[in-house]
Amino acid sequence: MVFRRVVVPMRGCLRIYHQTQPSPSEGTESTSGVQVQPVVSPRIRLSDGRYLAYAERGAPKDKSNYRVIIVHGFGSSKEMNFVAPQELLDQLGIYLLLFDRAGYGESDPNPKRSMKSEASDIEELADQLQLGSKFYVIGVSVGCYPSWSCLKRIPERLAGVALVVPFVNYKWPSLPQRLIKDDYRKNLALSMLWFACHTPGLLRWWLTQKLFPSSSVLDRNPTFFSNRDMEVLQNTPGYQLLSRSKLKKHGVFDSIRRDFIVAFGKWDFDPLALSNPFPQNESLVHIWQGFEDKVVPVQIQRFVSRKLPWINYHEVPGSGHFLVYDSAVCEAILRSLLLGEDSPLYKPQLAS
Repeated sequence: MVFRRVVVPMRGCLRIYHQTQPSPSEGTESTSGVQVQPVVSPRIRLSDGRYLAYAERGAPKDKSNYRVIIVHGFGSSKEMNFVAPQELLDQLGIYLLLFDRAGYGESDPNPKRSMKSEASDIEELADQLQLGSKFYVIGVSVGCYPSWSCLKRIPERLAGVALVVPFVNYKWPSLPQRLIKDDYRKNLALSMLWFACHTPGLLRWWLTQKLFPSSSVLDRNPTFFSNRDMEVLQNTPGYQLLSRSKLKKHGVFDSIRRDFIVAFGKWDFDPLALSNPFPQNESLVHIWQGFEDKVVPVQIQRFVSRKLPWINYHEVPGSGHFLVYDSAVCEAILRSLLLGEDSPLYKPQLAS
């Protein structure tokens, strides 16, 4: 993020101040700051009293052979696309469970959100919906930090994990500075983190104002997305919650801000220092990366895979960050995770 000195007259300052305050036109809000909307999805009640909303896809749970929880990313929800062919889900008996993470969609916010709470939410969801002693987890983008937390905290509950285009936290101690010192994404992430922690009102205004260029709506920005990603965005709504109109809603902005702070803040463990939680079976954890991903550069993902050789690394040529919009890739992710099949199409290209 690049800031330039801008002289704003007093009238402009007053306008900026008012734009950082919650809008009275946002509708009736609860005491937690989240706009009250009718709930139409099934929900479970967690042990701390919060509710999580969920959606089910694929084979009926009671007739399924594989039970998979999909963890959505930043600014998304349980309505995210994971375009696995229905024929494959039926043929293999795959039950998919998608849920709104805390503060997203129809799930209650969690003012105490943490790495630990994200893993706990997933475990409670699996228990209340009776997924059995073990289940699979597929994390997507920022939704991979709850998946890392599951690997750290509840490996005994996991039948396997796929990290799809997993974001990288530039505060991980084991990331070498030579690899990230000139990465513009690092500077943007750390700047946004500082503003999210210290001046949330100013950040909210910056992301929704129209006076100056900003990083307000990240989707459809060619700086962050490959040509293939831009093609996807022409036919989809992209990040549902990262539009100016959504971010102006106080509850939406606050939930996304908390999510960002946990994801990009200091973790209570270094994932790159994890030992294999499944020493008896080294085919249970996978990373899927687009070769042309501009959100998470392939060089960093290759470093992660070398640092953790017990993770199976897959690279999709010609693709960017939106791998889950490609049905062939989604099928390959499921076949690799559930059946141990490793398509030669997604072998990593020779690293320089």
